[in-house]
Amino acid sequence: MGRTVGANADATRQRLLRAAADVFAARGYDGTRVADIASAAGLSNSALYCYFTSRADLLIGALRTYGRRPLADLVARFPTRSVADLLLQTGAALRRQHPPEDFLAIEALIAARHHGEVAAALREYIGERADWLSALVRDGQSRGELDPALSPQAVAHFCLALAAGTTLINPDLHDVDDEEWTQLLIQVVTSLEPVQTGQEIGTPT
Repeated sequence: MGRTVGANADATRQRLLRAAADVFAARGYDGTRVADIASAAGLSNSALYCYFTSRADLLIGALRTYGRRPLADLVARFPTRSVADLLLQTGAALRRQHPPEDFLAIEALIAARHHGEVAAALREYIGERADWLSALVRDGQSRGELDPALSPQAVAHFCLALAAGTTLINPDLHDVDDEEWTQLLIQVVTSLEPVQTGQEIGTPT
């Protein structure tokens, strides 16, 4: 019986998060009421509050569950590929059209400017993403794939900013040739790699 109750509770929570992701993406934070999410999930307001304490809790919960993380997905699929290659592949995909879930992060960023409870929760979420990215950079540095002089936190900040920026400036607003974008990224990613000395590349010292 306990397993059934637990399974049902988890299913209900996931249904609420799915409804929250859909409604927030469509209406934004300020345009969404808790009642809207409860209705979309087929539940009452009181039932919703058994699982989530506030709109902010729902927004960040939906972002954690449905927010797209292409770099993390690539790392999971290709754990032995170099960090530089993974960054390049992820960056090349960033300028494409984004699914609605990608805009959850943008809605959270906008809401954080005006709602302290969202800002606090988002700060924690972004901190977790930055820590994960920093660890990825440090791993690349330890394997000799990335310049050891780089600040992992600075690289993480750059990656987060690029992801947010390309979501906002999408191809409908401003497009760029795929090859030109990739060539730019190659130069950026190459600058993250270790600087080779003349001796290492076979030139006289």
